[in-house]
Amino acid sequence: MIAAHFFQQYVFMNDILRFLQQRNSAPKLQEPAPSPEVMAEIFRAALRAPDHAWMRPWRFLTIAGERREAFGELLDSCLLQRTPDADEAARTKARNAPLRAPLVVVVIASVSPHPKVPPQEQRFSAACAAHAILLAVEASGFAGIWRTGAPAFDRNVMDGLGLAENEEVVGFIYIGSRLGPAKSIPQLDAADYVSAW
Repeated sequence: MIAAHFFQQYVFMNDILRFLQQRNSAPKLQEPAPSPEVMAEIFRAALRAPDHAWMRPWRFLTIAGERREAFGELLDSCLLQRTPDADEAARTKARNAPLRAPLVVVVIASVSPHPKVPPQEQRFSAACAAHAILLAVEASGFAGIWRTGAPAFDRNVMDGLGLAENEEVVGFIYIGSRLGPAKSIPQLDAADYVSAW
């Protein structure tokens, strides 16, 4: 009985490891996106990110439906502030960027002074939360991709999204259903990236 239990655990753990080893970003997404109920579960996974001193240095904005068009207009406006001579092709790309997925989640780092947790560590925690969202999205049968680019580092974009002065964009997680087959990613040999000290 005990041996059977451990065997079941071993198989289950191997399934989890295989899932983690095969996660693959999806640059092409379509409807449907996860329901609000599924997204609530996904965000619960994000809330388990490593978090020194329980600072909770992250929060999330969801952009869906017609709000994606409003976000596109914000991206276009901020592009013109960064690059006044941006051509129409660049402006159209900015306006259409949020329409590449039915749901966009903005992952935000809320950085606060702390005697033991430097700002960089708080940003790392928010980045871990972003990765947890990607993993949970895929575990829920959907797909996603983490995007940044100039808008992620543009203070005007952050202000337009209502971020406080101590907040920064970590990334835009585009979420939906995978369109087409998963892209081919070469298997890497862990030995090429791991060494003993």
